[in-house]
Amino acid sequence: MTDAELLRRFETQAIARSQWTHRLHVRMAYLYLRQHSFDEALAKIRSGIQRLNVANQVPEEPQAGYNETLTVAWARIIHTTIVEQGPEQTSDEFVDRQPQLLSRTLLRLFYSRAIWNEQDCKTKFVEPDLAPLPMPRTGSRSTNP
Repeated sequence: MTDAELLRRFETQAIARSQWTHRLHVRMAYLYLRQHSFDEALAKIRSGIQRLNVANQVPEEPQAGYNETLTVAWARIIHTTIVEQGPEQTSDEFVDRQPQLLSRTLLRLFYSRAIWNEQDCKTKFVEPDLAPLPMPRTGSRSTNP
């Protein structure tokens, strides 16, 4: 799926739950983070995931559905990776060159299991308790083309 097709399908909630993989999450976030400021991209990522979940009838349960902490943490990691390692021509190329972003367990380096058992982490961002999330260095290159 091309980048344009991914965004079109994401924005029209035309991605089936079975197709909505971690890789597609990372690709979608990369595309928004390349096109918008961090705050604008995060707003698009957040609302898009929530709309897609509704379209796919994903239940909102303690361990299922939208999670604000997961969304913000991944956006910060992807944003920092873009700034520090540089962008690629396509989201597929970026993900292929940054395979660490495909590790669904990456956040275990930053968050203890206890955080994920707190209901608050689903509705508001909770800072990590094991190590701070990476942030771009001051003076790093811009993420916009």
